[in-house]
Amino acid sequence: MDDARWVRPVTLEGRIVRLEPLSLDHLDDLERVAFEGDLWRWTVVQPTDAGGLRAWIDVAVAAADAGLDQPFATIDQATGRAIGSTRFMSIVPDHRRLEIGWTWVALAHQRTGANREAKLLQMTHAFEVLGANRVEFKTDSLNTKANPGLLGIGATYEGMFRNHMIMPGGRLRHSTYYSVIRDEWPDVKARLEAKLAR
Repeated sequence: MDDARWVRPVTLEGRIVRLEPLSLDHLDDLERVAFEGDLWRWTVVQPTDAGGLRAWIDVAVAAADAGLDQPFATIDQATGRAIGSTRFMSIVPDHRRLEIGWTWVALAHQRTGANREAKLLQMTHAFEVLGANRVEFKTDSLNTKANPGLLGIGATYEGMFRNHMIMPGGRLRHSTYYSVIRDEWPDVKARLEAKLAR
């Protein structure tokens, strides 16, 4: 197996969103929504202008070209516009595990099912196409939206990595880890589909 290419570029289609490989073609759409509120508060890179966002995309695309990550633009199906991003990362082909991270969605599209459907699309691809054994997530321990959100999609809390990262401004971040494993996937998938159907 070509370890770097276990995860290849792909487009994942849902009812609310489409996930397609991130590129600079998405920059204009993302600029319109990327600087609202505190979307970047919990991330170690915090772009504040178009140049910073372009650099963030450039780094993501370079990681994809190197086979390290697979970043997606999150596209609103109703408008065809990019409204956020997510990616496969921490990809370990030998053990068939990967992480879903760097996820953000424009404020106007939060609590619309966009993020939940994106997670469903990514995990379906990971477990049912790639044959993953494990999909993991990590968040800032202080992120009061993401931590309960991950429990809400059926991920299991696994613990905390203390002093895991140095955040912009110097704060030491503790990271909380969650996962879904292959045996749990059918129940997690059913739960996500039921919530999206409401």
